[in-house]
Parts: sequence; structure tokens; C-alpha cells
Amino acid sequence: MRDFPGTMKALTKYGARLRIHNLFPVLLVGLALPVQAETTRILALGDSLTQGYGLMDGEGFVPQLQAWLTARGYDVQIVNGGVSGDTSAGGLARVDWSLTPDIEGMIVTLGGNDLLRGLDPAVTRSNIDGILTAAEAKDVAVLLVGMTAPGNYGPDYKASFDALYPALASQHDSLFYPYFFEGILPEGAAPSAAEGLMQTDGIHPNSEGVAMIVDAIGPSVEQLLERIDAKE
Repeated sequence: MRDFPGTMKALTKYGARLRIHNLFPVLLVGLALPVQAETTRILALGDSLTQGYGLMDGEGFVPQLQAWLTARGYDVQIVNGGVSGDTSAGGLARVDWSLTPDIEGMIVTLGGNDLLRGLDPAVTRSNIDGILTAAEAKDVAVLLVGMTAPGNYGPDYKASFDALYPALASQHDSLFYPYFFEGILPEGAAPSAAEGLMQTDGIHPNSEGVAMIVDAIGPSVEQLLERIDAKE
């Protein structure tokens, strides 16, 4: 059989065009496939109130908040960064390595153990300022949860401590939730006043109390998710 270079060259080009042509539907199908949204990960940085002290698995703040958000259709994972007994200094010491690259938001609930130890409000303020600064450096949206000092330290201490949370939230443009126990306590009341909603120590909420706390703070966490979405 005679070789016809010109014919073979033409057929080769035709074959290449055919392969490219057949590739277009594959490319179009690939482009048409929906992009799977990634789960939003939020770090809950706190102490025993966040960790779920004294409660069974599934009853603590993090799992109940997770369930609350999931029930409302959010694709979110709340990472439990609560350490029992932690002060604001402990939170500052571990915030940098806790904010891994996949963390997009953070709920900060610290200061209760600072109160129990009677620490200077200026120290607490400096530590939480450092935590919020670390979040800013990593472009992590923050919901700062406030604490309220009891009156037994005196009016000046209480005024200084109570004021540091809204002031820092404003300074760092963080979302602010005034009081962790807001869902179960009247304003200014001590945690032990939430009869039937606290554990026997009068400091930590029981599972029913946590559920009410989550119902109250949930809309603020939704705002945090909206802020995260706005960054994308």
C-alpha cells in the first residue's frame, strides 16, 4: 500500500480535532458539577463552662450548640477549646496554636476563673486583648462573651471588670454577647440564683440550663456565621 503523507497528516489533524471535540462535553460536565461547600469550623475558646464540666457527653455547651446549629441547617463544626480551670492567661497562652488554618471563627468565653481568683481586671483585659489580637492576625471572626463580676469585690472592681468586655469588643470590632448566663439569669444575679438550672456547685449549669443558654446565645452565633460568610 502506498503511503500518502499528505493524507496521513490530514487524518492525524482530524483525529486530534476529534479528540478535542469529544473532550468538550467532559469539560462542560465537570464545570456543571456543583462545588461542595466546606464545613465552617468555629473554635470555642473557654474554661469549664465551655468544656462541659460535670456533664455527660452531649450535654455540654459545645455539643448542644452544635446540635442547635445543625437543626437549623448550618454546615458548621464547633471545636471544643474549653479547659476547666483556665484563666484568661491560659487562653492567651494557647490561642495561637489553637487557631489552626481551618478555623474561621472563634467564640471566646473566659474570665470566670479570673473572678474566682480576684485577679486585677487590668490583667484580664490585657489577656483578652491579646486573644482578640491573635484572632485579627489570622483573620478569624470573633464572638466575645462577657462575664459579670459579683458585688463582693466592691463597686470599683465590678465596674472595671464588667466594662472590659464591651470595650474590647468595640476596639477589635468583634461581635459581643453580654453574659454567658444571660439565658437563665436575671441581669446582675449570681449563677447560683438559677434554681433548678445549676449543678450542685452553684457555678456550672446543668444540661437543662445549658440548653437555655444555647437558645439565648444561638442567634449571636448565627451572626458570627454571617460575618464569616461575608469574608469569603
